[in-house]
Amino acid sequence: MNEKHVQIHNSGLFDGYDIGSFYDEMFDANGPRPHYANLCRTLGNLTASEFRARCELADLTLISQGITFTVYGDNRGVEKPFPIDLVPRIIPPDEWRHVEKGLAQRVRALNLFLHDVYHEGKILKDGVVPRELIVNAPNFRRSFIGADVPGDIYVHICGTDLIRDADGTYRVLEDNCRTPSGVSYMLENRIILMRMFPSLFGENRVLPNDTYTAHLLHNLRELAPPGRDEPNVVLLTPGVFNSAYFEHSFLAQQMGIELVEGRDLFVEDNIVYMKTTRGPKRVDVVYRRVDDDFLDPLVFRPDSVLGVPGLVNAHRTGNVSLANGIGTGVADDKAVYPYVPAMIRYYLDQEPILEQVETYMGWKPDDLEYICENASKLVIKATNESGGYGMLMGPQSTQAEIEEFVVKVRANPRGFIGQPLISLSRSPCFFDSGFEGRHVDLRPYILCGKDDVTIVPGGLTRVALRKGSYVVNSSQGGGSKDTWVLGETPAEAMRQTQTMGEMSQSQTMGKVEFPTRTGGNQ
Repeated sequence: MNEKHVQIHNSGLFDGYDIGSFYDEMFDANGPRPHYANLCRTLGNLTASEFRARCELADLTLISQGITFTVYGDNRGVEKPFPIDLVPRIIPPDEWRHVEKGLAQRVRALNLFLHDVYHEGKILKDGVVPRELIVNAPNFRRSFIGADVPGDIYVHICGTDLIRDADGTYRVLEDNCRTPSGVSYMLENRIILMRMFPSLFGENRVLPNDTYTAHLLHNLRELAPPGRDEPNVVLLTPGVFNSAYFEHSFLAQQMGIELVEGRDLFVEDNIVYMKTTRGPKRVDVVYRRVDDDFLDPLVFRPDSVLGVPGLVNAHRTGNVSLANGIGTGVADDKAVYPYVPAMIRYYLDQEPILEQVETYMGWKPDDLEYICENASKLVIKATNESGGYGMLMGPQSTQAEIEEFVVKVRANPRGFIGQPLISLSRSPCFFDSGFEGRHVDLRPYILCGKDDVTIVPGGLTRVALRKGSYVVNSSQGGGSKDTWVLGETPAEAMRQTQTMGEMSQSQTMGKVEFPTRTGGNQ
């Protein structure tokens, strides 16, 4: 661990930066880490006012292009520009290779697990994962036992959250296997940084991330039912009031597919059709950003107006494919998370490449007592909440808050886990007073195709912008950074230069063209 309150000197713009007692992504006690040397040298030549001007321009760009997210329950308004800090997070090649291998291993095991629990259930019969933990999970779909999915792939898009501890070790915090969000901000962050600091990309061999949507579209087309040579792929959104609506529209525009709501689709003879001004058009693949519960009112919640009546039966008969698959939520249940290393050993006969965080499970009597008695020292999480909700940060909570939360845990032990508070790594972020360290995590995006697993270099680095906060979610005051993975050859640097030129000519940040549709009353 670094010495406490080591300050950086002779680094221009970063003079006086305090790395504190945490693992700092950019600096160690001796100055910039080797892979940050070029960046530190270039940014260090700027004055604070010059850097601030770039930040203000970036903020104006975000607002003018409508790059926003939604905060539910905020009386000041729900639409917020997504904050971006202009100092990128950099990952050297050797670190990325380790992360990449670990993520691919993990998602393969999760897909095998999902196929198993919805078919033979071997891992449950062998007692590796407790049966009651799975069959009683809120997102376990009994009606899909025995149902086949194309290529036996349930998780086509996965966003796995990684943190680095005080020693700089990468650890998996959680997997997001249902409808992972944030990839649009990953892509937009790169475009913004290219515009604000184009010279940085000539001085650093940054691997491109702009291939994500091409890979995603290729994988979605592969899911089409047999005989559909020109498959029609659509993105199903809950609508404009969803917190990730910007992302839905962005991805649909980038892939050149239709953005639809449930009212734009209908099912006839177990075939899904989209309403258009030229009449019904068959749909072969649905990239759905609607949770299971709202997907089909004939199967799940009957009061849902977000889904499509009959969609599930059309899927079960093989006439339409869904990404991600129904029932994937059981794999990212936080109560199932502690068993992922065992899944890797069971299905792949390998040792896990990436480490996890020590976890206490509320459904175990001994763990429950430990959680309740040590709540002031732990991070306690609801097993099926997201966005930073349903969580207690014990070390940063009052005694009254802790006691109130413990009552909730005891009332529903299956619904909570406890973890020690990890000293998340920090990265420099610019504020009016200069640079200060803020805690970060990393969400790489994993695409599973029929034949391979693709992980676009980097991911979304989320930042806890509030001083002292460990919560990086945008809904809780978090922001983001561009994430660079450095290449190793001049050819990779050339590829990045070409990408910059293409993007500057062809991409319009955040500008989305919506599909023509007949409306929701038909």
